[in-house]
Amino acid sequence: MCSTEERLALIREAIDEVAAASREGAAGAWRNAFLNARYLRDALVRAAFISETVEGAIPWDTFEPFHAAVIDATRDAVKRVGGAGTVTCRFTHVYPDGPAPYYTVMAPGRRGSELEQWGEIKLAASEALLRHGGTITHHHAVGRDHRPWYDRQRPERFAAALRAAKAALDPAGVLNPGVLLDPMRS
Repeated sequence: MCSTEERLALIREAIDEVAAASREGAAGAWRNAFLNARYLRDALVRAAFISETVEGAIPWDTFEPFHAAVIDATRDAVKRVGGAGTVTCRFTHVYPDGPAPYYTVMAPGRRGSELEQWGEIKLAASEALLRHGGTITHHHAVGRDHRPWYDRQRPERFAAALRAAKAALDPAGVLNPGVLLDPMRS
């Protein structure tokens, strides 16, 4: 179990690596931060921090109430399950018809309960996103973590088309089983 001092040392170490990369200029800093993000996440997990992102897309005319609802629901979950933390939002892409907001959560976890805490926060953010008209995913595709919400948004006719394509192109069902559709049964 890490002490508070050990947790902070792990985080400082990861931040120092990113800061060192920034001496290579803006492009180098971005590249190195992007490539090292997974190591920062791993350091945070070792230090019992909850780190999560939820992305989506929404039309401009509904963004403001959507954003307020997602932020409020996610902050409430963070406070409820961890007592403290932060929820931020940035746009990864913007289009004439709307943005692709990317919500990031950072919160201290309780050792041994991190997965349950993560699940409660993920549930609150994802449910708010759907309830207020957003799509559950954008440029990072679906993935297993978003699959329950994707299934609720995806039209059944599209699912049937995906199943047919998967059956024709991947009859053995070895390519990303369970990501967009349930694995095929033999």
